[in-house]
Amino acid sequence: MTITLIGHFNGDQYRLNPPNNSLVLLRTVFYGLAIITFPVTNIIRHIMVRLNQTMPGDKTAKARYQLTTLISMLAADSIGFYGITLYLWGDPINTLYIFSLLSALAFFLYRPKFHEYHSIHEALISQPNKTND
Repeated sequence: MTITLIGHFNGDQYRLNPPNNSLVLLRTVFYGLAIITFPVTNIIRHIMVRLNQTMPGDKTAKARYQLTTLISMLAADSIGFYGITLYLWGDPINTLYIFSLLSALAFFLYRPKFHEYHSIHEALISQPNKTND
């Protein structure tokens, strides 16, 4: 949201005007990356939750799930950065809005979920404590 406001109110002074063909190529690449980011983030999140449940170690469930959430949020935020990059590169403001909305959707889809945290917590409680005796 902040990126959209900054780009909307202060972006004109930083905008470039490259040749149209390079802008089309960059737009295509960023749209492709945004589309791929959604399922890849879902897979990475699923794998990380399962690893958090099974990996040995002394980290708490909260610390384990925090890393999973952080990575998901960074992936969601990257979509917004694609939009501001395209806007500053010379694309119309509509592109910035589209990528900002896609980023907001990713934030909603990959927000922290209590049932995931609870499953990690329950799995850690049920693991037998291993000692070096």
